[in-house]
Amino acid sequence: MRLFPILVSIAVAIAIYFFVMERDLLKSFSADETVEVAVVEEEIVERSDAVSVVAQHSVAQKVQSGIILRGRTEAARRVDVRAQTSGLVVSEPLRKGAAVEEGQLLCSLDPGIRSAQLAEAKARLADAEISAANAVDLAARGFGPETAVVSRQAGLQSAQAGVLQIEQEISRLEIRAPFAGLLETDSAELGSLMQPGGLCATIIDLNTVKLVGFATETDINKIELGAFAGADLVSGKRVLGTVTFVSRSSDPVTRTFRVEITVDNTDLSIRDGETAEIGIALTGEMGHLLPQHVLTLDTNGTLGVRVAENGIANFLPVTILRDEAEGIWLAGLPEVVDVITVGLEFTIDGSKINATVEGAE
Repeated sequence: MRLFPILVSIAVAIAIYFFVMERDLLKSFSADETVEVAVVEEEIVERSDAVSVVAQHSVAQKVQSGIILRGRTEAARRVDVRAQTSGLVVSEPLRKGAAVEEGQLLCSLDPGIRSAQLAEAKARLADAEISAANAVDLAARGFGPETAVVSRQAGLQSAQAGVLQIEQEISRLEIRAPFAGLLETDSAELGSLMQPGGLCATIIDLNTVKLVGFATETDINKIELGAFAGADLVSGKRVLGTVTFVSRSSDPVTRTFRVEITVDNTDLSIRDGETAEIGIALTGEMGHLLPQHVLTLDTNGTLGVRVAENGIANFLPVTILRDEAEGIWLAGLPEVVDVITVGLEFTIDGSKINATVEGAE
């Protein structure tokens, strides 16, 4: 029974010793506990202010984008073949839709008196040749002046020009196809009178077809020569080609720019003037495929997304490249980014967040 008072006395003695002799050590222990409590309380306060969100980890990928234009098909070549001289048509007409070869006769005109004119011109040429030869011979023997030689030479050249003129006029009596193609109109009817500039026939070349579209001022600078393109025609046919022409001048009324795509049509399955929906591939850009609901606006109305960066929600502007069933492709973001997908409506630019990142390795 005497053991307990002895232990109590020892404990009291030890306490008095530390209180009197080791007072500084006791104060340091008390200060450490106070600091630890303050840190814990601060973390609790910070956690209570932060918003819990879910972010999607995204890495930029190359995106193949394009431009859609409304347009039509056009024949590669279309020519109205016209007469260069006058005369009655003496050939049977070719009917529209007929296939013609390059150089094929379309319209033949009555020569009239041109044959007689040619014979007269040739006779004058023969006379001029003899006169010129005699003048040269006399001048060489000293019996004629040099001026006579010059005069006869001029007469000879005039006679030669007369013959060439009549021969050229006769060659114009036969109007031929400048290239292979299809007749879009009947050729001139037998017995009709043709005048210079009169229409013999219209030929179109459909072996190659142009897809013609009109791009806006904002899209024209994105289109490059040689770019891959395709079109869905109103007939249901799908065709492929490349961009061969981009206009430098806009239409004064619509302010749009003409774009042409060349398409092979050796089977003649595409008609001139068909409506076409044209798609032109653009140079690939780097973008992120994200859900559409991540899009938001800042206080200035700028379209963008909010990303999680070091526990803070930051707004970043974006540009829409294109949308798909899986989401929307956005450009303007860093190569690697964590985009807030859940809890976006509870954040503002600069707010504290506790982000759970999905998709990060």
